[in-house]
Amino acid sequence: MLITIDDVLTQEELTEVRNLLANSSWDSGHTTAGTQAAKSKNNQQLAETAQHLDKLRLLVLGALNRNALFFTAALPQRILPPLFNRYSGGTNFYGNHVDNAMRRLPDGSYMRSDVSATLFLADPDSYDGGELMIEDTYGSQKIKLQAGSMVIYPASSVHQVLPVTHGERLACFMWIQSMVRNTEQRRMLFEMDMALLDLRHTHGDTDPVIRLTSSYHNLLRTWAET
Repeated sequence: MLITIDDVLTQEELTEVRNLLANSSWDSGHTTAGTQAAKSKNNQQLAETAQHLDKLRLLVLGALNRNALFFTAALPQRILPPLFNRYSGGTNFYGNHVDNAMRRLPDGSYMRSDVSATLFLADPDSYDGGELMIEDTYGSQKIKLQAGSMVIYPASSVHQVLPVTHGERLACFMWIQSMVRNTEQRRMLFEMDMALLDLRHTHGDTDPVIRLTSSYHNLLRTWAET
């Protein structure tokens, strides 16, 4: 299930994020790549010691906390602290790879990566290339979103960032452990929730809508891990 979410960041937040990134130092992107992924990764990334990283993370997590569509689509149980990357000049691509299944949290424990997310931070017209190409059940899809918008997709998907041939691609990325680990179950819950929203808008809280809502929550109770 691949879902795009518009306007995750407000314009004010986007401006602040860009200003903070412009005044941060960048490191090699190899720091978070697995053994296989490191062979094809050629970008830059903010190090854990980077100035402003904590403030950047709070900005992004605050925006996600108020976004109902993100919650419905990802059903997040835990989110790895967001990371930030840059593609430009001689460090401009990330070849085909799949994300590690387990990610280490700052406290030393591990979380399962069920969902990957990329939040685009640069205006798409300001750089050439840099599309996120994701292979899902519907084939390969090229994603290049407006600044402040996000794509989420199964972390098990093979994906890559195509070479940036002009300009600078800035993005925030993260992994999410979902309360519902099964991708298909997560997709059905999302589609059911979206249909219920439409029904409530069209017909109000009629008895059939209430009964379907009950079924949604009972399925979530059955499948969710907390």
